[in-house]
Amino acid sequence: MKLFKGTTIVCVRRDESVAMAGDGQVTLGSQIIKSTARKVRPLLGGKVLTGFAGSTADAMTLLERFENCLEQEKGDLMKGAVKLVREWRMDKALRRLEAMMLAADKNITLLLSGAGDILEPEGSAASIGSGSGYALAAARALCEATDWPADKIAKRAIELASEICIYTDNQVTLEVLGE
Repeated sequence: MKLFKGTTIVCVRRDESVAMAGDGQVTLGSQIIKSTARKVRPLLGGKVLTGFAGSTADAMTLLERFENCLEQEKGDLMKGAVKLVREWRMDKALRRLEAMMLAADKNITLLLSGAGDILEPEGSAASIGSGSGYALAAARALCEATDWPADKIAKRAIELASEICIYTDNQVTLEVLGE
């Protein structure tokens, strides 16, 4: 799978709160073609948060499939993720989709890929995309050094990543579980 340029998604857990934030930049080659894309979306009436990195059309296809998997598994995030990743790897058309996803509910955060990965990241923050390392470092530092809530940490982590990563902008979409 190739490196995805043009996205940064971060998920932060703090106390009983879960927040996911993403930048809005869509890059085609060396040109920014949109700065307000929504790459973070709630599913199942806000019970699951998802964020994607990669081709927009591919991600939209995966989000639709993922929501169907979650519904079939009665909202169980792990079972829905396993079902999606199995389809993603086995289906000839889906196998070609180039994207990664973060998904979170009130209990767990998962990183999903077309390579068959279903990872539960360690710690209180997780990220994907081209600015992933910057956002993750910022989120971890803010979790350790402040008493800020998850939503403030997630938003600020994206803003800090945008100051370093040319494929990340500061137009932040933020979703919080339970709001």
